[in-house]
Amino acid sequence: MHYLYLDESGDLGDLLQSPGTSQYFVIAILEVRGESSGKAIEKAVIRTLRNKLHGKRHRQRTPMTELKAAKTVFAIKEYFYRQIADVPFKLYTVILDKARFVNQPQMSKKRIYQFITHLALKELPLDQAADQIILAVDRSMGGQARQEFNDYLFQQSEARISPQVPFSIYHDYSHENKPLQAVDLFAWGIYQKYEAGDTQWYEIFREKIAYERLYPPKIKESDP
Repeated sequence: MHYLYLDESGDLGDLLQSPGTSQYFVIAILEVRGESSGKAIEKAVIRTLRNKLHGKRHRQRTPMTELKAAKTVFAIKEYFYRQIADVPFKLYTVILDKARFVNQPQMSKKRIYQFITHLALKELPLDQAADQIILAVDRSMGGQARQEFNDYLFQQSEARISPQVPFSIYHDYSHENKPLQAVDLFAWGIYQKYEAGDTQWYEIFREKIAYERLYPPKIKESDP
């Protein structure tokens, strides 16, 4: 079984000068091969929630039902990663520089999201899959947008996947899908590297990144 988990960080706001909007938008895909590896990541999320967020010190607070990167301190992120450091998984990410691509109101956020997702997905070795491929996406789109997103990815990926290999896309709530919480942590770490120049969390898991691309790529200045 080939499991893929997709989440994003940042926003696709049109105007960079708008309050609270980000310069970068990150798509990250967590690739896990085999049910045992997927279960290991799921158990690590559960263990982190139980040991670090549901302990005695937190009984007076509303317990967190999921790991959210923006609300989780570095020490807890580090604890989580120690649980999965030996699990064979990979990360594929594309970082959109909005200042050079989407800073125009007439551009469709929906199409940009689909395109950036495709840029990341096409780098995965889906042609090597021998059995089922399941892509789980954090549920944030409406019904029609979900269907258009699925149709786009099916169309872009079908030539690379054997007809004998089933390919399914599900849109799940992250509090119900534990590995989606894991990819949320990783997407946020990549986003912080580009948006804020903060690489503390990124450096912990960077060895798991199989593909990282800034889009559009920066133009190198020619030598004098």
